[in-house]
This record gives sequence, structure tokens and C-alpha cells, in this order.
Amino acid sequence: MPGPDDHTGARIKEQRKLARLTQRQLAERLPYSYSLLNQVECGAKPANLDFVAAVAQALRIDVTALTGQPYVTELQQDRLTELVRPIREALDLYDLGPDDTIPGRPAKQLIAAAEDLCAQVRATRLRSAARLLPAVIAELTTAAWRTRSTELWQALASTYRTAHDIAVKLGYYDLGSVALDRMCWAAHRASDPCLAAIRQYMRALAYFREGEYAIGQRLVAAGHGIVGAAEQTREAVAVTGQLHLGASVIAARADQQNVVDTHIAEAKRCASRTGDASEIHWLSFGPTNVALHRMSAAVEMRQYDEALAQARNIALPPTLATSRRAHFLIDRARSEMETGRTEAALGSIVDARHTAPEQTRYHPGARETIKGLVHASRRTPDTLGHMAAWIGL
Repeated sequence: MPGPDDHTGARIKEQRKLARLTQRQLAERLPYSYSLLNQVECGAKPANLDFVAAVAQALRIDVTALTGQPYVTELQQDRLTELVRPIREALDLYDLGPDDTIPGRPAKQLIAAAEDLCAQVRATRLRSAARLLPAVIAELTTAAWRTRSTELWQALASTYRTAHDIAVKLGYYDLGSVALDRMCWAAHRASDPCLAAIRQYMRALAYFREGEYAIGQRLVAAGHGIVGAAEQTREAVAVTGQLHLGASVIAARADQQNVVDTHIAEAKRCASRTGDASEIHWLSFGPTNVALHRMSAAVEMRQYDEALAQARNIALPPTLATSRRAHFLIDRARSEMETGRTEAALGSIVDARHTAPEQTRYHPGARETIKGLVHASRRTPDTLGHMAAWIGL
């Protein structure tokens, strides 16, 4: 179990000292006050993700060095670490051609298996998806090399995207980057501009996590260039809309309100053309996802009252992906905590755990919110105590 000094603030302090900076010197490099840095380092306040990204950028280190990801102790307890190495190996064998030891399954079955893995990740069944993933990658790789089928290359690219999603949700960001490189490789062989644009969108989110907002915006623009040159089908419009949503959150973290408004308006226009397009590449794109990203942008800009006002007006449809539902609850919990609604925040985090336990346990925003609630409570309620123990606090 982590010790009392094993928290994000303590890691910030350690990395600051390694950089030979005083608190005031580091604070001068941040868009945050010296007082907040002091409180975060001593554990009196949680380190929100935007704060952590700003510190990582100032110190020129990876965000994971400050968050402690992947959360190895919890992953070992959940027996998830043993599932990571086979995924890493499957991603490494992409260029060896067909494996003659793998029997051929019909293409329709392999494509259906790839789709099922995407569905499992959206349903936050990470353990099940991670266990099945390496074999599906191996089968699809061999089948694609044997037949050079466009549909199989597309399915393989989609499965690499699933590998990225699993790796990132478990905190293995380096593995996620490898998976995106493989996705690009397969999408190129499939000659699929939409998959190539989605890969740029996901690369942009990786730089968003690291606080490199200008690079993230360039990658989104590259994605628009790719999909904009393709035939403007419903699929292409949905991908275009999702690129705008990604750009809106990046701009929010960069505190660019006008840019946020422009991207949200463009995404809303795309959604009016596609309607609910959640089935397209498992992006969950549609009017509801536009509303959810608008709320997320308010959270990123620390407009917590506005975020809660928006949350009250969002009706989540029963068909919304479990992963998106949990993300909404985590955003709402953060906003409730930041506005002093601690009981409501605890309720939202408990709801997120019930909705998607694996995703919530390894989500850095959820973990920091739980830590913040512990610090804010004069007397820790039993429910909060259980939640704190659950994340290893």
C-alpha cells in the first residue's frame, strides 16, 4: 500500500528539488499561484490534471512521473499487470508477415471479434478485453498479411486502437503510443482516411495529457486535413465532429474560450447532420457527446458552477457508452468538490465506481477527487474511507 507521502504533491516536490528549483521559482513558471503549489506539495489540496500537466511541462518531464502511473500496486491486486506483457508482444510482431502456426478463421469472424473488443472497452470491461486482445491481434495480423484484404487491415487498425485505449486507461501511456503507431501502419495499408484521422485525434489527446497544447492543436489540424480530403460521407462528418470535440477540450486547457466556442459550434453542426453516430468507430459522436464535451471544457477552464449548470441539463440516453457515462460522473464530482459540494461529489464518485469500477479505479481525475475529499473532510465518512482504501490511499 502507498505510504502517507506517496501522493502527487510529494512527487511534484521531489521532481522540483531534482530540478534545483525552489517553490517560488517553480510557481513563476506556472499559470498558478505559489500558495496553490505549496498546498499541493504538502497534500492539503489535490493536484488537478491541468495543474499536473502545467508542472510537468515546466519541469520538462512526463506527467506519469508526477501521477505515479501506472498504479502498479492496484494493478497487481487486480491481476491486470499480467495482461500487459502479452499485449506488448502482440504489438511488436506486426512486421513479421503471416504466422503459419495460426489457423485461419473466416474474415467475418475476425472482424466481428475486433468489433466485440471495441464494445467491451466502451462497456469498461477492461480485464476481459485485455485478455482476448493479443490473440485477436495475432489472428488479424496473419489474416491481413495472407489476403491483403482492405476490410482486414481496417479491422486490425481498429484493434490497435483498442490496444491504445486499454493501455491508456491502465496508465501505460508508452504502450498506448506504440499502439497508435501500429494503427497508422494498418490504416495506411487499408487506405482509410477516417482511421488515419482518428489516429491523429488520439495522438492529440496524448499531448493534451502532457500539457503540450500547441502540438495537440497541430495534430487535430492534421486530422482535419486528412478527413477533409476524403468523400464527405456520414462517417467522415462524424470523425470531423469528433476532431472538433478533441480540439475544444485542448483549447479549454489552454484557456482559449473563443477557440472552445468555435469548435463546439462546429461539432454541433456536424452532429446535426449525423444525429446519434455512436456506432461509427466507437467514437460516441452525436448531440449528447457534444454536450458532454462542452461541460468538460468548462471543467478544464475551472468554470465549475457553469459545468454543474450544464450537467443538470444533460439527459444521458440509455444507449450512451458506459465509459462516457463514467467520465461524466467524474467530471461532475470534480466540479462539485471544487464548489464545496462535498457530499454530492462523494455521491458522484460512488456512482462512477458502480458504473465503471475498473475505469474509475485507474482514472487520475477520480483518484485526485477522492484524495481532495479526504483532505476536505474533518471526519471521514465510512463511504469515503472505503473509497480512499479502494484507490490505495
